[in-house]
Amino acid sequence: MEKKDITTLDDVKLLVDTFYGHIREDEMLGIIFNQNIQDRWPEHLAKMYKFWQTLLLGEYTYDGRPFPPHAHLPIGKQHFAQWLVLFGSTVDSLFIGEKANEAKWRAQKMAVMFQSKLDYIQNNPDKSIIF
Repeated sequence: MEKKDITTLDDVKLLVDTFYGHIREDEMLGIIFNQNIQDRWPEHLAKMYKFWQTLLLGEYTYDGRPFPPHAHLPIGKQHFAQWLVLFGSTVDSLFIGEKANEAKWRAQKMAVMFQSKLDYIQNNPDKSIIF
């Protein structure tokens, strides 16, 4: 298969489905995702299609708040590092181009933001904070 850039919703779906397929099988991340999502994978994937469609294609179909569902998870630097490895390798295995690079850049920024918010929550359990 010749690689191309991420340009359509079908491309986004291929990226999301492939990535979360890897996540579900990953030794470190699979258990966390599977325990939290349980039998709601179709809903989760549909939400991720909208999220990445909005970010990468500029088609505003996602209106949620991505951080709050992650606020309670027992995750740290090693989890974000593994998530980024899997995301980057998935993008690189399927796509090439400006949007593919943007997807990896956005994932990196998101991981840093989520990690800093989780660090704050974990280090300030007495503070109430809204993200």
